[in-house]
Amino acid sequence: MNGLNTILIVLGLFLAGGVYSFQKQKMPKSVIVLLALGSVMCLAAGILRIQGIWE
Repeated sequence: MNGLNTILIVLGLFLAGGVYSFQKQKMPKSVIVLLALGSVMCLAAGILRIQGIWE
């Protein structure tokens, strides 16, 4: 695992925490959806890089 994989996964988890926090604060749904999409994309990219599927 190299540094970029770690950064992508940590960023994805950070954004996932933001989604939870924003949902509890009753923020607009569009902001929550954007954070959720960003979280999923970062986590997926990090996992795919670890697996060697995406170079």
